[in-house]
Amino acid sequence: MTDSADQPTLDNLLSEVRTFPPSAEFAAAANAHAEMYSWASADRLEFWAEQARTLLDWDTPFTEVLDWSGAPVARWFADGRLNACYNAVDRHVAEGRGDRVALLFEGEPGDTRTLTYADLKSEVSRAANALTALGVRTGDRVAIYLPMIPEAVVAMLACARVGAIHSVVFGGFSAEALRSRIDDAQASLVITADGGYRRGKPSALKPAVDEALGGAADALGPIGDAPASPVHHVLVVRRTGQSVAWTQGRDVWWHDALAAASDVHEPVAVEAEHPLFILYTSGTTGKPKGIFHTTGGYLTQVAFTHLNVFDLKAETDVFWCTADVGWITGHSYVTYGPLINGATQVIYEGTPDTPHQGRWWEIVAKYGVTILYTAPTAIRTCMKWGDSIPAGFDLSSLRVLGSVGEPINPEAWMWYRRVIGHDRTPIVDTWWQTETGAIMITPLPGVTSTKPGSAQVPLPGIRAEVVDEMAQPVPNGSGGYLVLTEPWPSMLRGIWGDQQRFVDTYWSRFEGLYFAGDGAKKDDDGDIWLLGRVDDVMNVSGHRLSTTEIESALVSHPMVAEAAVVGATDATTGQAVVAFVILRSEYRERVDEVGEGADVAAELRNHVAKEIGPIAKPRTILVVAELPKTRSGKIMRRLLRDVAEHRTVGDVTTLADSSVMAQIATGLGGGS
Repeated sequence: MTDSADQPTLDNLLSEVRTFPPSAEFAAAANAHAEMYSWASADRLEFWAEQARTLLDWDTPFTEVLDWSGAPVARWFADGRLNACYNAVDRHVAEGRGDRVALLFEGEPGDTRTLTYADLKSEVSRAANALTALGVRTGDRVAIYLPMIPEAVVAMLACARVGAIHSVVFGGFSAEALRSRIDDAQASLVITADGGYRRGKPSALKPAVDEALGGAADALGPIGDAPASPVHHVLVVRRTGQSVAWTQGRDVWWHDALAAASDVHEPVAVEAEHPLFILYTSGTTGKPKGIFHTTGGYLTQVAFTHLNVFDLKAETDVFWCTADVGWITGHSYVTYGPLINGATQVIYEGTPDTPHQGRWWEIVAKYGVTILYTAPTAIRTCMKWGDSIPAGFDLSSLRVLGSVGEPINPEAWMWYRRVIGHDRTPIVDTWWQTETGAIMITPLPGVTSTKPGSAQVPLPGIRAEVVDEMAQPVPNGSGGYLVLTEPWPSMLRGIWGDQQRFVDTYWSRFEGLYFAGDGAKKDDDGDIWLLGRVDDVMNVSGHRLSTTEIESALVSHPMVAEAAVVGATDATTGQAVVAFVILRSEYRERVDEVGEGADVAAELRNHVAKEIGPIAKPRTILVVAELPKTRSGKIMRRLLRDVAEHRTVGDVTTLADSSVMAQIATGLGGGS
């Protein structure tokens, strides 16, 4: 088996023959239709203009669709004016939908809240007036550091209402990470909480804010030699009731500020290219990378994709995206997409296994969730826990399932369809990024015959290609680099404060093409398979192997619940494959009882060789109880590479459970 050095995949992989066409009943009632592709192909700009006119209300209608003269910075609908919050909230009330439920909140301890669109309008208006009273103006930046509670959505919308630019920082990030993001955006206000609930107990947030701003006693002072914080006020939501340090003159209780504010507020219309938010990419080193998105184009594409990719029926559906608003998925498919489309949605504060491993399915049954959008990592975790747990709950309300955040291996896809969807729900496996703003490649339910593990085709109006090192499209059956060949409405407009870095990062590899680092393959049908980051590609004896492909091969073995693969330096082959696997419970018990770890490792190595080829056989397989994951469910392969390379393990502060790495280190004898 050979593989050219300029291809990041093995060409004989991912030959999937299972397909699932939509039922005739689903197809007949679907929002999307096959003609969308030909319409967008014939006149892409008019296609997007029509989506913008139909899905959004404009204070000043646009006359220009796209200005690409300043490439790679696009300007979409630039002479139009609108307000994001008005589109997400006010117009539903104005059009008689004020009594429709907008948010169904489920706290981890079991407390609940229900907010209608009328309730949301009142709450957001009070918050907008509170921000104004604290000196926030159009164009100012506001940092939001909150748990997954309704106030997180309200805070984002309140910023948008006054034309301020929000920068949401995930609540699992450290004080240092928060400080760097505040400083980079020059945020003048922070919205936080005393804490939130996580894994059955209160988790503090306010102390991290105090530390980031220089300490509660001298909040505006410097940390060491760092400059003074730009923050003038901290608005604090009382969520857990735990005691917090307080800086007089700086800190303000959210409930006090809103109680003193009017519930009447006129949204500020801004230009379509006015920045809506900055979102800092996670997992980077050095200066944080602030991706910023503007208003008109972003809202157009998130509304279009939410409506059509999930086949939303706003009058009857209950939508649940399990992402935190600290990530782009939460921005696009919790705050903006669903609310613009007038949806009813669930937001949940806690983890899938608190207080029991059926918590998600309990929530689905309780609220009659019809559309579920979650990450492959979460799906594989639920697989590991066993079929009997979801079987204990009524999941018959579900009619569309979605996957987001990383490539999903075919066996996890099949489990999702069979166990959660009862072999009847379409699965939309979506590819997109913080940078793209909205979904780019995915099946359309009711139109596409879905294929396990493949995101398949670009959406109408999106131009994507898989190319080789010379930027030439690869033939079907070959792998390469995923690029976008034409501007799209929700594309990033730059990196905050550093446009040269924007050009260097995304536009320098292939002239005139957007490339953000993902490898992909076109199968024999021309469908696109995402293979993970190019920097997650290993070079073993001159063969470039995708970690995703090897992980999929491992998980296809009946013993394996979850797997993560990294490359380790090898004197002979350049790099060697090191795999960390979690066994399904029945096999784990057998290994523990009779000590068959070495036999398991040998069997799995042979399985990978059979599935892919001898070149992909892992040098080392470590059987572990858990993998290091962030609180959003992402596997931190950087830490696994540290283990594989026998290095000191790096920073673990963003892990959901920082003890996992110690468990792996002490359990290395379980591998071979």
